[in-house]
Amino acid sequence: MGFSRDEIENFLYNEANLMDEHRYDEWEALWADDGVYWVPTDNAEDPTAHVSIIYADRQEIARRIARLKTDAAWAQDPRSGLRRVVSNVQITEDGNGTITVYSNFVLTEVRRRSVESWQNIWSGRTIHKLRRENEALRIASKKVMLVNNDVEVPSLWFLV
Repeated sequence: MGFSRDEIENFLYNEANLMDEHRYDEWEALWADDGVYWVPTDNAEDPTAHVSIIYADRQEIARRIARLKTDAAWAQDPRSGLRRVVSNVQITEDGNGTITVYSNFVLTEVRRRSVESWQNIWSGRTIHKLRRENEALRIASKKVMLVNNDVEVPSLWFLV
């Protein structure tokens, strides 16, 4: 059961679109049951030994999604306007049914509050570990290395 470049790239583009459009349930469905979502500070290699911006196992991903869908996510009221570009996709097969996919992204976030608004530009490198489960690709892990992960990062109450 191989992986084609088109299938992998389309998976990444679909994931980006789901995040940008706040389609949380569909995004959550992309994850394997043992999936891990990690946004490290600096260039940390071990999430258990370093502070993380986000470190979420599958249960925490579900809790994060549940919060985003309620009024409790006041930092996202109103929701940020998001749009990202995914590029520079590189794929390596790990040989055990898992593939590692490296990609770069640029994400524009627009925040609106009453009469004012502002824009943040986020960029970085993402490392996905993907595998097939019941014929569909699933995210086994996702590590997002923000370019500015070594400085104070404003609220990330959206999906990066």
